[in-house]
Amino acid sequence: MPIHWREMILAVFRGEDPGGVVWQPRLEFWFLVNQHRGTLPQRYRGASLLDVYDDLGASVRYFTTPLRVVYGRTKVREERQGERLVRFWETPAGSLREVLRFNQFGLTAYHEEYKVKGPEDLRVLEYILEDSHYAFDEERYRQDLERVGQRGVPQFYFRRSPLQALIIEHMGFPATVYALHDRPDLVERYIEVATRADDRMYEVLLASPVPILNLGENIDACLNPPPMFRRYHLPYYRQRVAQIKAAGKFCHIHMDGSLKPLLPFLREAAWDGIEAATPVPQGDVTLEELKEAMGDLVLLDGIPALYFLPHYSEETLVECVRELVRLFAPRLILGISDELPPDGSIERVRLVGEVLREARPSIQGG
Repeated sequence: MPIHWREMILAVFRGEDPGGVVWQPRLEFWFLVNQHRGTLPQRYRGASLLDVYDDLGASVRYFTTPLRVVYGRTKVREERQGERLVRFWETPAGSLREVLRFNQFGLTAYHEEYKVKGPEDLRVLEYILEDSHYAFDEERYRQDLERVGQRGVPQFYFRRSPLQALIIEHMGFPATVYALHDRPDLVERYIEVATRADDRMYEVLLASPVPILNLGENIDACLNPPPMFRRYHLPYYRQRVAQIKAAGKFCHIHMDGSLKPLLPFLREAAWDGIEAATPVPQGDVTLEELKEAMGDLVLLDGIPALYFLPHYSEETLVECVRELVRLFAPRLILGISDELPPDGSIERVRLVGEVLREARPSIQGG
């Protein structure tokens, strides 16, 4: 009998007893890399990603991308140069250029060149953001819901908060820090403009049928130390979380880096949960420290990805799973912080599901 993951997930967020522990590992990157290099296990060759989830008795989290963005007068042009993608942003306010370099499989990329080179380029970025218009693709959303069924609750990533987007997507960390020091006036003006521009995106998100919104920030205390987090991030999060809650939706934030200096802030906004918090030995917090800081917030994920590599024993993995369940259930969506590595053991993913089924056999797959 199939597990009704969707109802269990929503019960967790409502603060109800889900009747078991949701097992929701992110397997997309593992699947795609192994598919491209021809190293999928024999039983999964020719299978779809959903087939893999079903075989493992696991839930899927990210499976739809219904948010659409279009530009008015901004023109975006791309040139592919081997492993590089050169993207040109042409606006009446000026032009920007960025270069991304992809891995050998074309699945991930990093910036070789950011579009914003210095504070003087922020005006052009502001124009692009103000020129952005959003729509929700209801047909795509409906099709994805039908395809996935009860395997999960639809979630997806959308634009990061203004300063975090500057750090990760537009300018890079060093240049952003220099700009904050040299021209805080221009950076703060950009944050104001970007926040207003985001209002249109949130109007679409809040009117959509999506029940859970994820602030996909990739927060890391090394990039977002407490003074920065308090001054620039928290006000934005409080504003957006209040809007999300007023619309009757749940939300969580993705914090997958160094976390210990930010533990005092985990309950400073009214979000429902923390996604991808990573404990030792991969992160810098213990499970006990994380639980104390989070209180009754929902933990999404929690198992260090390292535990799916051969460097650590299966016993260590099982012990971690049991401790996570003891500390966080029923406010727990168990997963990998934050995804299974390409060389991670898929059989260890199966093992976690077996541990959970043994704990609640009448609920989880019996």
